[in-house]
Amino acid sequence: MDPRLHYFHCDDLQRFPEIGENRGDLAKKFFDWYGAVFADGALSAREKSLIALAVAHAVQCPYCIEAYSTDALRQGADLDQMTEAVHVAAAIRGGSSLMHGVQMRNHAERLGM
Repeated sequence: MDPRLHYFHCDDLQRFPEIGENRGDLAKKFFDWYGAVFADGALSAREKSLIALAVAHAVQCPYCIEAYSTDALRQGADLDQMTEAVHVAAAIRGGSSLMHGVQMRNHAERLGM
């Protein structure tokens, strides 16, 4: 398949800073905040990286998955920890889907079915 037909390209991750080429003032604010969020604080940078990896899977962002797989490894996480984080994300997504089933049941009850 022609690689140009794919929407996501791994090389695009390196182009993320280009988002600041227009409205650089807003991009700077975002990147400053982003950096502060991922700095050591009440949670370590490693813990934040594992959280980001789990969220990346939950929101299904291939760029984030790649970036935070790399970062988690760089922060000292291992594949067992990373895999467990992905399972946590899957459990939350699955539980959320099932919980929305209650909304379906409520609606069916309102319809008298």
